[in-house]
Amino acid sequence: MGHIPTIVVTCLAATLSGLYFVLPDAVHFTMTVFIAAAWFLVAICWLAQKSADYMHRSEGYEDTHQEKKKLTNYNNSQQTLQMTSSQISQAKYELNADLDSLRSSLKDKDEEIGNLKTEISNLQTLVQIEKLKVDLANLKALAARESAKRKK
Repeated sequence: MGHIPTIVVTCLAATLSGLYFVLPDAVHFTMTVFIAAAWFLVAICWLAQKSADYMHRSEGYEDTHQEKKKLTNYNNSQQTLQMTSSQISQAKYELNADLDSLRSSLKDKDEEIGNLKTEISNLQTLVQIEKLKVDLANLKALAARESAKRKK
């Protein structure tokens, strides 16, 4: 049953190859493309069939081997589940410890941010005080000039 596609595509390729000589010269290039594609499909179908034949040739041996594999895989999966549950609890414990350390570091960072904000506001206040001092000094200098001009 598996050889039917190969046979059908081979018949198509042979028919196209025969038509090449019957059809006019104007369609030879197009026919060449179709013929090449058809023979390529023949090769692909033939290789696929050979691969399927090879895989099914040793199928009788594989059935008993597959049953043994299934049984061992079932036993291994039960052990894996038991190991996985203990690993999950261990991972959960480690993740909780990491989460707690992150929370404490976050609190420390929040406190540090708060301290920096107050320091910034204090520096802004100091800058404003210095500006006022400079403005006061400038006003005193202007007042001294004005009084010097009036005395003259």
